[in-house]
Amino acid sequence: MNRFRICAVLSAGLGFLLAGCGSNTDVSTIQITPTSQSLAAGQTAQFKATGIIHHGEHPDSTQDVTTLVTWASNAPSIATVSSTGLATAVSAGTATITASMPGAISATATVTTTGGSTGKAGGNVVSLSVIPGSQAVASPNETSQFIAIGTTAAGATEDLTSQVKWTSSSPTVATISSTGLATGIGQGTTTVTAIATNSDSTVATGTATFTVTAGTQEAITAVTITPNAESIGVGQGTTAQFIAIGTTGAGLNQDVTNSPQLKWISSVPSIATVTSGQASGNGVAQGVSAGSTSITAVWTNLDNTVVTSSPASVKVTLTTPPNPLLSLTIIPSSISVGNLQATGQFLAIGTFSSPPYTRDLTNDPHMTWISSFPDSFPVNTNSGGTSSASAGIVTAYGSTAASGQGATIIAEYTNPDPNDPTVQTATATFSCPYVEPNPPLGITGSCYPGSEATPLKVTLTVYGEGLNTTNWLVTAPSATNTPDVIHCGPGWAADGNSGGSVCVGIYPAYSGETIVLTAPARPGVAFGGWTNNCQPSDINGNPLPGPTFWTAAGPNYCVINVDSTDPALNGAKVPTNVTVGAIFNNQ
Repeated sequence: MNRFRICAVLSAGLGFLLAGCGSNTDVSTIQITPTSQSLAAGQTAQFKATGIIHHGEHPDSTQDVTTLVTWASNAPSIATVSSTGLATAVSAGTATITASMPGAISATATVTTTGGSTGKAGGNVVSLSVIPGSQAVASPNETSQFIAIGTTAAGATEDLTSQVKWTSSSPTVATISSTGLATGIGQGTTTVTAIATNSDSTVATGTATFTVTAGTQEAITAVTITPNAESIGVGQGTTAQFIAIGTTGAGLNQDVTNSPQLKWISSVPSIATVTSGQASGNGVAQGVSAGSTSITAVWTNLDNTVVTSSPASVKVTLTTPPNPLLSLTIIPSSISVGNLQATGQFLAIGTFSSPPYTRDLTNDPHMTWISSFPDSFPVNTNSGGTSSASAGIVTAYGSTAASGQGATIIAEYTNPDPNDPTVQTATATFSCPYVEPNPPLGITGSCYPGSEATPLKVTLTVYGEGLNTTNWLVTAPSATNTPDVIHCGPGWAADGNSGGSVCVGIYPAYSGETIVLTAPARPGVAFGGWTNNCQPSDINGNPLPGPTFWTAAGPNYCVINVDSTDPALNGAKVPTNVTVGAIFNNQ
């Protein structure tokens, strides 16, 4: 038997002398563990070499010789192995890994490589770390490299940098390539997100921050004040809250009410003042004397360009405005949710000067609900609708981390008296803070950065075709099943107005929900079929078996699904806007 005497080697390599070292202390054989490993391309596995040492008349012992043996792969194009026994899968096939010592002592193991995957030997990726956690560059066009390290349920790790999906929450600050290379665009800080999708469509996410310390901040190109008119009294302690929404050139909205770059101005301060320049509480108008004044918001970009809003009007009376509504309050004053598509219900409570003194105005047709971040945190409204609608419900389609703050929710009540169309408002806040889950959840399971730039919503557009232009109609409920939120066509008259020929509604993109459109029976209208993206169905959304898919007299229904799948993301759902057409002719 060939043997390799390792006394001197072990003494030097392990820093101690083996007891009994002499002519009777030999490595007889080597064992490799594990004896085989199956990996996907790009994955790694650690092999261990154990030497069986012969002590002559004494029992054999074992010693870890992983770093003392010579490691080799017979097929480096399939799998390589390092000097410490770390094997890396390269391409599909089977490679033999050999650990050897002088004296023809050796042992082998096999590595079978399959196709690429974001998984690791040992199971799905359950957590993802982006390294480093933060990086900064001095100016635009400078770059930094991020690395994504995945960890499986078995505790194995793998470099997934080139396999994850990379996103930047603010592309105007920095972009990031498919290999994790971030490039500065403009001054500011963005959240970099890496998403790993497993073969069963579960995902793991990791985040980091990237800061561009110099350069140009994306300029705001428009400022809008909400509401555009208020009526308050003098000496009655009444005030009016105005909100300023800034819009960038890329179309992103942000609440700039309390930004130091915004200045609030009253055209006639002797009639009404407006707070400005405070850390918070800006945009509040206070009546001083009877009359009318205008409130304007002036924004100054970092390049000293100035954007001025259209003015909002304030009417100040010497007495309490004749509107019997004395005060308006939103309860609760704030709601915070923890999951995307989670909802919160706000109620608008009015205090009146006549019985009943306290009334729920949430679904009142004269109440309008407004969100300062409609892309990420839209709110259901019911202005001009029915008392059974589900107004005041806010849905999280983005995270607080992505928007930088929560949304301001505004309840705006307009006095129904045409001789005194005064408006009273109340505000509350809604947020969906991003907290790194442990273990990480999928993108549909928690509020995650980056979703403001790509809101989890889709737009449903409905339009009419055919010869009838007088009384056709298509309706659809909201994402929370408020009926007839979309009412398209000249046949709509429930709110005293005809619906438009093209109607738009917003729906969740990852909900898996279907939307049933209705073309009700209408006198003198002959229905000619659905022409785009809508499968004929029954009233409950069950597809019709055919061959008759609709009737000329109606009612007719069709069902759409706002979800779409992306093969590049292993079938993950992605936002997809949908346009639906319907043919209406004259009977």
